[in-house]
Amino acid sequence: MVSNELNQYIEKIIPTRSEQVLKMEQYAKEHNVPIMDLTGMETLLSYVRLKKPKRILEVGTAIGYSAIRMALACENAEIISIERDEERYNIAKDNVRSFHLESRITLLFGDANDLQSQVENYAPYDFIFIDAAKGQYQNFFDHYSSMLSPDGIIVTDNVLFRGYVADESGLESRRLRSLVKKIRSFNEYMMQHPDYQSSILPVGDGMMVSIRNS
Repeated sequence: MVSNELNQYIEKIIPTRSEQVLKMEQYAKEHNVPIMDLTGMETLLSYVRLKKPKRILEVGTAIGYSAIRMALACENAEIISIERDEERYNIAKDNVRSFHLESRITLLFGDANDLQSQVENYAPYDFIFIDAAKGQYQNFFDHYSSMLSPDGIIVTDNVLFRGYVADESGLESRRLRSLVKKIRSFNEYMMQHPDYQSSILPVGDGMMVSIRNS
């Protein structure tokens, strides 16, 4: 991954966000809500701008930060976003409302493993962004990849998990070791998947971009 020094340099030259966006970032920092770091977010937004998707599925809303950023970056996109934590779901609803994006961002409350029928109502999706429970990444892919349009893109965040996928020797927690193994398994699964071309970008906490074979 990029060194802390380089990461700080990149963050320093990223264009200033609006006051509303900065407030969300500050809230996430103060309340320990996991949102994408700036370098990862800018990379995601670049793919959104290039793809110009009509419909995006996001697995893992948190407080609505990335959904709102994607909606602002691609003004014609409709976003369906799933969140299982009720408090964060309600905060995300308030944030979406404050940006006047209710007509373009639809929030679904529940576990992404249980919402396939609801999500399918909005399919197909040109762009799927997976950023939820990391141990469930393969399940999320299996549930929702069939809803991807033929030329669609799937982006998955946190696939390098602080570098522990390469070296877990510093981890004492059995739970985290198990999580690292699941992320490794997902990475290998996607890199060898016959229907997708995947690459891992060492930005943020590691981002995988998977493009469906034509």
